[in-house]
Amino acid sequence: MTSPLWTPSPERAAATRLHAFARTVGHSGDYATLHRWSIERPEEFWSAVWRFCGVVGDSGGPVAVGLDQMRPPQAEGPRWFPKARLNFAENLLRPVGSGPAVVALREGGARRELSRPALAALAARVASALSAAGVKPGDRVAAYLPNIPESIAGMLGAASIGAIWSSCSPDFGVAGVVDRFGQIAPRVLLAVDGYRYAGKAIDLRERIAAVMRQLPPIAQLVVIPYLSEHPDVRAIPGAMLWDEWLGAEMESRFTHLPFDHPLYILYSSGTTGLPKCMVHGAGGTLLQHQKEHVLHCDLTSKDTICYYTTTGWMMWNWLASALATGATIVLYDGAPLAPDPQVLWDLVARERVTVFGTSAKYLALAEKSGLEPARTHDLTSLRAVLTTGSPLAGHSYDYVYGCINKDLHLCNISGGTELISCFALGVPTEPVWRGELQGPGLGMAVDTFDAAGRPVRGAPGELVCTRPFPSMPVAFWNDPGGARYRAAYFEKFPGVWHHGDWAEITAHGGLVIYGRSDATLNPGGVRIGTAELYRVVERHPEVLESLAIAHDSGTGEVRIVLFVKLREGLRLDDALADRIRRRLREDASPHHVPWRIIQVADLPRTISGKLSELAVRAAVRGEAVANVAALANPEALELFRNLPELKS
Repeated sequence: MTSPLWTPSPERAAATRLHAFARTVGHSGDYATLHRWSIERPEEFWSAVWRFCGVVGDSGGPVAVGLDQMRPPQAEGPRWFPKARLNFAENLLRPVGSGPAVVALREGGARRELSRPALAALAARVASALSAAGVKPGDRVAAYLPNIPESIAGMLGAASIGAIWSSCSPDFGVAGVVDRFGQIAPRVLLAVDGYRYAGKAIDLRERIAAVMRQLPPIAQLVVIPYLSEHPDVRAIPGAMLWDEWLGAEMESRFTHLPFDHPLYILYSSGTTGLPKCMVHGAGGTLLQHQKEHVLHCDLTSKDTICYYTTTGWMMWNWLASALATGATIVLYDGAPLAPDPQVLWDLVARERVTVFGTSAKYLALAEKSGLEPARTHDLTSLRAVLTTGSPLAGHSYDYVYGCINKDLHLCNISGGTELISCFALGVPTEPVWRGELQGPGLGMAVDTFDAAGRPVRGAPGELVCTRPFPSMPVAFWNDPGGARYRAAYFEKFPGVWHHGDWAEITAHGGLVIYGRSDATLNPGGVRIGTAELYRVVERHPEVLESLAIAHDSGTGEVRIVLFVKLREGLRLDDALADRIRRRLREDASPHHVPWRIIQVADLPRTISGKLSELAVRAAVRGEAVANVAALANPEALELFRNLPELKS
C-alpha cells in the first residue's frame, strides 16, 4: 500500500497530549525521534512522564538504578524510583473530571452510574472492611467477579491499604479458579452469586462452595448479590453478603508505599501447566498505564472509554487505570453479540463513547455478521478504536474505516499479561497503515531478532525488548531467587526480554505481529506465522474461524493442517477447500497452502478468548494437554483426537 488509511490533520495532531509532551521535553521532530530519545535517556523520559501526567506521590531521589541489568529485578537492579512513595488507588481516585467515574451496563439493559465521590466512598468502605478482616499490606484479596463497579471498588479498596488484588472472571470453572487462587492463598475472596450471559442465568453458588473447599483457609468469603437481589448463601460455609460486610462510611485513606510494592497478581494462560503468577508493582503499572492512556490514546478528563473485557483479562486492569486521567470508564457485562448483534454499538452510541476497545476477533465477527455501525448508529462521538487479543487482519482495518468511521484513530495494540501493558500501540500524531501496529511504545526498546540474536529487518523475527521498563513484573509468586522468571523471558537471548511473538518491523517504523513464535509453522524450512494464514482464510464468508498447526506425518516432513469452523449449516466441500488453497497460494505463497483442510464444529480457546494452537497440536498427536482447566471449552479437544484425515 502506497498511502495510509488515515492521517491525523495537522490541527488534530497539534492538539494531542503527545504533541504537548514532546514540546515539554524539547522535541519537535517526528515520533521516531521522540521514541529514540525515550529509550536512550530512560531516566529523563520516565521522570518527564511522572511530571506531565501529574502522578500523585513523592518521586524520591534517583529515577532508576541498575539499568545495565536487563533481567528480573534483583538487589543490583533494575529498579525504578527506588526511593519513591505513592498509592495506586489515590492516583485513580483523585478529583479530576466532571463526568461520572463509572458507568456500568449489563446484558438486558440495566445501567448504573457512580460519581467520583461515590466510587471513592465505596472503595473506602471496602478498605475499612478489609482492615477489619485483618488484611495487611502484601496480603492477597481475590475476586471471582464480573466486570461491575464492585470489582473496581474492591480493587481500589485493596490498593488503598497495600493489599494485592487478583481476579478471575465468573466463566472460570472450579479447577481454573483453584489453579490460580490456590497458589496465592488469598485472605479474602469476593464473589458473585451468579451472572447472565447470552440470555442464560448461571448460578455460581455451588461452584463457589467447591472452590472454598479446595483453597487454603480464607478469613472471609463475601458474596455480592448479582443474579438475585437476595441470594441464599447459607449452604456456603462462612459466606457473608456484601452489604453486611462493608465497613461504615469513612473518609478515604491511602497508605503510601514503595514504587515496586505489589499491586496485582496476574496469570499466564496455563495451557502448558499451572498458570504462572506474575506480580506487578503499583508504580510501574501506574506509570506505564498513564503513559499509554495520556500519550498514546490521548485520553483526557473529557473522554468516555469502554473496553469490552472481563476481570480475567489484563485489559480490565488497563481500563481501570484510565480513571487516573479523569475519564469516565464504561463497564459492560454480557455477551458481545447477544441478545442483539448490535449491542456494543448501541452502547457506544448511547453513552457517547469516545474511545472503544475490543478484540480483533470481535471486529472480524462483526464484519462477517454484516454489521455497519456507521449506517445504523450515531458514532460522531467516537474518535478512536482500540483492538488487541490477536493480530488484526488487513481486511479488519478496511472494515473499521469502511463501516465504522472513516475519520478515527485505529489503534492496534500488542503487549501482554507479562508486562500488564503494550510493547506496540497507537501513535495519535502518525498515520495508520493497513495491517500495521503504528509503533513501539515510548520507553520500550522493541526489536526483532533472528535465531542468533541479531536484529533483523525486512523479514519476521522474534519480538524482544532490549532494555528495562518499569512494568516488568517485580516477581513471580513463589519463585525464590527468580529462577522461573528468568527462564520465562531471559533464557533464549541472555540479557534480553524474549516475548514469544513472531513479528516484523516495517518500513514505516510500525510492526506486524504474525502470531506466537512457539506456534509458527515451518513447512519446507520456511517459518510462517499462523496469523498469516488466518488473515487469508477468514476472508472467505463461509469461514467463521480457523486454526493451523504443524503436523509431522511420520515421514519427517512437516506439513500444515488447517482446521476451519464454518457458518452454521455449511459443510466443507471440495470447491471451498480449493478456493481456500488457491487464495493462500495467490495472496500468501505456495508454502502457506495446507496439506489438509478439516472442518470442525468448535476450536478450543483459553478463558481469555485466545485460540490455543498448542493444545490442538497436543490433541492431534495424542498427547495429554497439560492443563485443560485453562480452556473455556475443553470438550472441543476431543474433536482433534484420532482424526482419520491425518492417517493417510
